[in-house]
Amino acid sequence: MSGFADILPIIPIMLVTGLISGVMAGLLGIGGGIVIVPILEFSLSLFGVDETVRMHVAIATSLAIIILTSFSSARAHNNRGTVDKELIKKWSVSMLLAAAFGSWAASELNGKALVIIFALLALLVALKMLILGDSKKVRDRFPDHPAVQLMPISIGCLSSMMGIGGGVMGVSYMTLFGMPIHRAVGTASFFGVLISIPGTISYIVTGLGEEGLPPGNIGYVSMIGLLLIAPISYLAAPLGAKIAHQLKQRQLNLAFGLFLLVVSSQMIYRYLF
Repeated sequence: MSGFADILPIIPIMLVTGLISGVMAGLLGIGGGIVIVPILEFSLSLFGVDETVRMHVAIATSLAIIILTSFSSARAHNNRGTVDKELIKKWSVSMLLAAAFGSWAASELNGKALVIIFALLALLVALKMLILGDSKKVRDRFPDHPAVQLMPISIGCLSSMMGIGGGVMGVSYMTLFGMPIHRAVGTASFFGVLISIPGTISYIVTGLGEEGLPPGNIGYVSMIGLLLIAPISYLAAPLGAKIAHQLKQRQLNLAFGLFLLVVSSQMIYRYLF
């Protein structure tokens, strides 16, 4: 990707990725990363980017994009009154610290390991949403116990490692503890903001000077991908939020689960078979 002519074929892919990720962010509170990461990873493979850094670039760029996308989605959901601000206050510090650690830990893993972890996490969540939906609950609310902080820690760490906004795990946790799916999606949209900022900074720092990175990168973050995807994704997120509030809870669960099932299955097939 040394010149504009080399970048030209990837522009339509990136623009469509931005549209889909923005709508999915608003629709499901997922930050859009679970769309962006596999498409970016595949696009980078077409341009011959080395497998050892390809997934790192996809994840880091996804987190940078999620800063804008999650902010747009969170604002739209907040305007509709479906954000649990008290829960965000209780979880924010743990989630921020865990996100910074998670991105550092991911920088120490090889690319193939990151792909498999990402795909398996997405597959587990997909099966949970498709089979159980939000009908199975541990209890009707979160217990008042220090151990509950393990939830934001795991959300922040794993989401940062995988380049996703926190909604994948966050929606699952919150619905297990009795939160309605619309409120869980709205609250999870804020998690993306908390996770993406420290995660992006960490990926920039750990990627500085790394060999094999494509042109236009700052650390592991691709500025080309960021500039092409982020604006479209930001503008599309409110549309997803609007659609979410027109769907029933079971429809949202099915949409979430089916999408994750397709993405995870495709990645597992590519890297294991």
